[in-house]
Amino acid sequence: MVKHHGVPFLEKKQEKLIVNESNKNDITNILGNPSTRSKFDTDVWIYIERKQTQSSIKNLGRMKIFKNDVLVLQLDNYGILKKKEFYNKDDMQNIKVVEATTEAGFKRNSFIYDFMSSMRQKINDPLGQRAKKRKEISQR
Repeated sequence: MVKHHGVPFLEKKQEKLIVNESNKNDITNILGNPSTRSKFDTDVWIYIERKQTQSSIKNLGRMKIFKNDVLVLQLDNYGILKKKEFYNKDDMQNIKVVEATTEAGFKRNSFIYDFMSSMRQKINDPLGQRAKKRKEISQR
């Protein structure tokens, strides 16, 4: 059994988007509405594709994430695509965030970092078992 969440075939569809040519209408026609939006000096649209399947019997049928893709699009004030970043499951483990940046850049990096960190946490602990254990320990 496979559970699918987000935009199907995100990796293939994102190849149709061209930086400095595609606009908001093109993006919406190809990918639909974004999973998340953020507004700073530019618009940031985030699209997600996630597939889970049940793991083997020895793991008691827990869900295992086997595909977790994220597409981050930055649009300028005119709605033109200025930057496109595609992350797969392996890329999210290698994301590094610069700590000392300017105020405006820090906010943008912080949003993306927080979002990607939450996705990484869901990959590493999809059922939230670690959080439950921490809560039980703190209540004792």
